[in-house]
Amino acid sequence: MTCSLASFASRLAALLCLILAGELALPAAQHIGFSGASAAYADDDDDDGGDDDDGGDGDRYYRDDDDDRRRDIRSLWRAPRRESRPAPVRRRVVVPDRAPNEIAALGLDEASIASLVQTGFAVDDRQQIALVGSELVRLTIPQGMTLDAARQMVATQAPSASVDFNHYYRPEQDGSSACGKSGCALVRYMVGWPVEPGKSHTCVAPQPIGLVDTAINADHAAFDSARIEVIRLGKESLPRSGEQHGTAVAALLVGSPEGRTPGLLPSSELIAVDAFHRFGNTTDIASAYDLVRALDLLARRGVRVVNLSLTGPPNLLLEQAVRTSVGQGAILIAAAGNDGPNAKPVYPAAYEDVIAVTAVDRARNPYRRAVRGPHIDIAAPGVGVWTAASISGARQKSGTSFAAPFVTAAAAVLRATRPELTSREIETELMRSAADMGAPGKDVIYGWGLLSAATLCAR
Repeated sequence: MTCSLASFASRLAALLCLILAGELALPAAQHIGFSGASAAYADDDDDDGGDDDDGGDGDRYYRDDDDDRRRDIRSLWRAPRRESRPAPVRRRVVVPDRAPNEIAALGLDEASIASLVQTGFAVDDRQQIALVGSELVRLTIPQGMTLDAARQMVATQAPSASVDFNHYYRPEQDGSSACGKSGCALVRYMVGWPVEPGKSHTCVAPQPIGLVDTAINADHAAFDSARIEVIRLGKESLPRSGEQHGTAVAALLVGSPEGRTPGLLPSSELIAVDAFHRFGNTTDIASAYDLVRALDLLARRGVRVVNLSLTGPPNLLLEQAVRTSVGQGAILIAAAGNDGPNAKPVYPAAYEDVIAVTAVDRARNPYRRAVRGPHIDIAAPGVGVWTAASISGARQKSGTSFAAPFVTAAAAVLRATRPELTSREIETELMRSAADMGAPGKDVIYGWGLLSAATLCAR
């Protein structure tokens, strides 16, 4: 009996030693080849609600299902754990640059339309555009025909018409963030904005400002005393656009002076055209067809200063509408784009008739993602701009979208206080008074320099 007890104690001691050895060996095993390798995805877009966490734990111990010898000995006394799985990789929504089966045209006559219908085209929509004095038509192409072939056929059928793809455009925004080291202070001081929140706006005559953007949360506290009219374009069958971008831009322009995000021109009326619809779950797009309609609508309403914080490819119909709008006295201000300093120019900012606005930070450094080029006209604050969030409260926003409203507001002040100036003269005045930055004179980074608003009301 004594021998049996001694033998049992000896075996038990050996087992305990093995367990202890397993405890001590586990950390070492993690560092010599058993840790799980996880991919890291770096992204500097500062997307709303996003981070750079790839879901991995770093030094995690994984079991090799093909070799049971690597199993932890402790698993003999515990229930098997469910193996951890890496978090799914967030994939960017791939947005096409044009509608997949549509051609848009300005100036098609009835005979041309009838002939195209006979060859298999279908008229999806048609609108009279008073701005250019002709009809805007959206055609669905015949099945089996390529877009290039369809555009060529329509252009051949009507040589005097403007014919192009129905390109897509997107709002220009890099995301939002909480207040940084500089706090949530307004950045309007950088341009010497003359109108202070809560004080009388004696030098600013209220007048309508146009905005072509996404939907707006008109019930936001930032608009408690604002005069905003939102007009939605596009097919009712399409999902509505998000309110993040439009709300932020609108608050910069006409936010209540008593609120957390006072606007630059809170006494002005804002006529906002929602030309966008939701694509996928997180992206908003607007077609060239609807942007032409938006400019026509604002022209018919007598709006002569328009903010366009959106970008996309060149389009013949949009170019014609822009040129005609400016020719009739409107001032169009557009975001330069956030595709990066080496990217191609984006539109409508790159059109000669449009004021292209780039962004700078509080230290007057160029925004790292701003598009550069000879078409850039002027710079304005566009990094860490304090403005309204989509549902309630406020956030800091970055992007050329949030620089454009500063120039839009300045143009509106000049339009109101110096009505004798033409649109070209107002643009010239804005460029002449800008604080030169970078290379002397106009350059591809800052244009003519940083917007200077300190003397806007001086006569």
